[in-house]
Amino acid sequence: MLQSLHVKNMALIEEIEVEFGEGLNILTGETGAGKSIILGSIGLALGERYTKDIIREGADYGYVELVFLVEDAVQTEALARLDIFPEDGTVTLSRRLMKGRSVSRINGETVTMAVLKDAAAALIDLHGQHEHQSLLYKKNHLGFVDAFGGEALARLKGKVAGSYKKYRAARKQLSESDMDESRREREMSFLSFEIEEIERAALREGEDEELESLFRRMENSQKTVQGLSSAYAYTSEGDESASESLSRAIRMLSDAARYDETVSELYGQLSEIDSLLNDFNRALSDYMSCCELSEEEFYETQERLNEVNRLKAKYGNSIEEILSYCEEQKEKLARLSDYENYVERLKKDLAEAEGELKRYSRQLSELRREQGKALGHKIEEGLEDLNFADVKFEITFSEKEDYSADGIDDVEFAISLNPGQPMRPLVSVASGGELSRIMLAIKAVMADKDETGTLIFDEIDVGISGRTAQKVSEKMALIGREHQVICITHLAQIAAMADVHFLIEKTASAEGTSTGIRRLSEEQSAEELARILGGAKITDAVLKSAKEMKELAREIK
Repeated sequence: MLQSLHVKNMALIEEIEVEFGEGLNILTGETGAGKSIILGSIGLALGERYTKDIIREGADYGYVELVFLVEDAVQTEALARLDIFPEDGTVTLSRRLMKGRSVSRINGETVTMAVLKDAAAALIDLHGQHEHQSLLYKKNHLGFVDAFGGEALARLKGKVAGSYKKYRAARKQLSESDMDESRREREMSFLSFEIEEIERAALREGEDEELESLFRRMENSQKTVQGLSSAYAYTSEGDESASESLSRAIRMLSDAARYDETVSELYGQLSEIDSLLNDFNRALSDYMSCCELSEEEFYETQERLNEVNRLKAKYGNSIEEILSYCEEQKEKLARLSDYENYVERLKKDLAEAEGELKRYSRQLSELRREQGKALGHKIEEGLEDLNFADVKFEITFSEKEDYSADGIDDVEFAISLNPGQPMRPLVSVASGGELSRIMLAIKAVMADKDETGTLIFDEIDVGISGRTAQKVSEKMALIGREHQVICITHLAQIAAMADVHFLIEKTASAEGTSTGIRRLSEEQSAEELARILGGAKITDAVLKSAKEMKELAREIK
């Protein structure tokens, strides 16, 4: 259930904090007080789109935070599939709105909008002011039947979707294989050319990397050899080399070293330097011989690398991809070489895929019709509870001309609102107020199947009054026994059923206008009912009527 709502800098709201309760939570207030802004903020936290003017004038950002208490095992499992895990039994969804962008978080961790919406779907069902209009679109009716069908129907629907994917692939493959003899000959000739070109190159896996490394070394070897040669010349060749200069210096010190102990030590150090230099020159000479560049070898390496890169440009980004492409082309060539048998195999595969799709689609259709009949009966009962006298409601099925990922069923809601009237499509019969009640009846039926903990209704009472309003209030209270319900209403009959009653108020001051919300006591709730009933002037008689409504509501609940 939705435990709390925190809203900051949204339209008329400076900052509010709401602690919701179990059962039926009712929100009332004067027209324009900001009731829809509060529920709209919940929608924004759940991932709905927004415009920059929703942010309060003068504020840099808007912020909405929802805290859900998660105790249901099905909800916990659904969240776990999204790698979301309750912390101390709660899940926190938040969204920070800025001009041009927003940041969404779950339990403090930044998430994508898709993940936010998936999590919201498991936690809450938001019925906006115009959602009942979705009933006007025939394409939406199938979704209600499938949702009512539960896990068994979902599994079968998944099989249909998988079979349809295989069927589409088989049909596409057969269509692409259709070619005349001349085209087939051209295709075979082209395949043979590509295969021969790749095989003639005799590529080895990893060869491209080896060639690139070798080529870089060869390309730099000339500079390396030049440097080594210069160093060798300075240290060991010619009269001016370091080696020759050391030899002359050693000869000059050799006689003096016999007479002076210090000179003798210096002579020894110089002799050691000469020995080290000779070792260095030998090592340098040996390495120079290894670095000698063969122009022929360099040319061959360069040509081989060019050939590999040319093939990579045509057939793949690596030798592995080129060889894999070659194998694919060989398979295509083999199929075209045995074309008639190949086409027969494709036709057989298509027939098998279509047979499987047809079988699963028929099974799905049978289950849907069974569930649709049950759903239609329950919706009809719900409509009778909502003061539709002598109503008839059916879910009609017809078969599509072709298969789809959803199966073969075309579903439409049909209704008769008056005795003697024929069943007609819902879209051509119901008014706005009637659609609102029909959607409520559907929501009530789906609530028994739905594991969503919280249901939100924004002005479900549009277009109704009197006895019908009373029936709607009783239905809302019934849903509130199994689910947390949050509802905005203008009707006293519905507000009287509240388990928790909130008043939304707009206040003006020198600093500006702002919307606030507060929880009402039993006495305050009766006064608010009296305001709804009596308007600007609340008489004792009106207040008495409000209290009687509260008492009657307690008896009904």
